[in-house]
Amino acid sequence: MLDLSFEFAGECWLWQAEKGAWHFITLPQDKSEEIKYFDENMHEKQRGWGAVRVLVTIGDTSWETSIFPASQLGAYILPVKADVRKKEKIHAGDQVSVHLKINI
Repeated sequence: MLDLSFEFAGECWLWQAEKGAWHFITLPQDKSEEIKYFDENMHEKQRGWGAVRVLVTIGDTSWETSIFPASQLGAYILPVKADVRKKEKIHAGDQVSVHLKINI
């Protein structure tokens, strides 16, 4: 059974494109597999690109966002907004503790 709320630690990494850059944290593969199963088989509100809505807390900062499957990583990735990175003093390469809850 899927635990809709869990904690993990992951490295913040930078993805650069022609028109901008984004920071992400990769979810653990075992949790990613559970989330994918849930999204494909039990979740009634499927979103574009396989996005799954979540509530995230890092440090003292909480926000709602979506996680996205990254097939090349075999896991979901969590985008980390600039204002969150600034408040929590997060930079690419930092190990970050994350509390994540799936919003259903």
